[in-house]
Order: sequence, then C-alpha cells, then structure tokens
Amino acid sequence: MRKKIIVPDASVLLKWAFKTHEEDYSDKALLLLESWLGGEVEIVLPGLWCYEVGNVLMLKSPELAPDLMEVFLSYDFQVQEMTLELCRVAFSIMRKSRVTFYDAVYHAVAILHEGTLLTADEAYARKVAEVDHVTVLKDLPFF
Repeated sequence: MRKKIIVPDASVLLKWAFKTHEEDYSDKALLLLESWLGGEVEIVLPGLWCYEVGNVLMLKSPELAPDLMEVFLSYDFQVQEMTLELCRVAFSIMRKSRVTFYDAVYHAVAILHEGTLLTADEAYARKVAEVDHVTVLKDLPFF
C-alpha cells in the first residue's frame, strides 16, 4: 500500500521550531513530524521550502536560527525541483484563486504527487476552496 503523501507548507513546518502556546495546532504539526519519522507518511516539499523557513527562523529567533536550520536540513526531505509542469500547475492555481506563486507551488507539488497540501494558513485554504488536495492543519485527521 502506498504511503499518504503530505506537502506541509512553511506555516506548518515552522510550528516544529516554535512549539509555544502562541502557535495554534503545533501539537498536530508535531504529529505529522512523528508520523513521517515513523515511516507512516511521506513528506514532499518544493525546493523553496528552506528559503521560506530560513527567512522566518532568522526573523523570529536570530540566535537560534542556525541550529534550528541545521535540524530542518538534517531531515533530508524529498524535494520536488522546479519543472515546467510544476510551474503550469502553480500558475493555474494562481489564476483561479488569486494566490502567490510561493503558496501555489506547495499546492502544485501536492497535486502532482497525488498528495495533500497541509497548511495552517486558513485564508489560503479559503481562497483555494475550489482546488482539491488541501487540508487545514486544524482539521488534520490522525494518521
């Protein structure tokens, strides 16, 4: 049986680094990490994930950013490199839903891998309500 493919966007990944009471649903984000580490699900990310995560790490916690980034990079996620097909799917999502290319690329990776985009960004989820392959973190079912 094929493992479920999850494409967590930066809003979910960053909850692994900032496990505080201010971070809503960080428990669910950590459940995803545990499920991936346990081999229960597969995580696929677009190549831009590390730039987005690194940017926020440095803005929110400059003293810890290098160490946190080292941990993130050690996870050695499966990365979907940019292709024309990925761009076309992302552009289609952008046209249909008026979202940024950055957000649409995560979504396009989920579509191309027949997986699910997992986001904590409820505004994004509302904008792409007509596009499949997206789940909001707060609605994450247990694997």
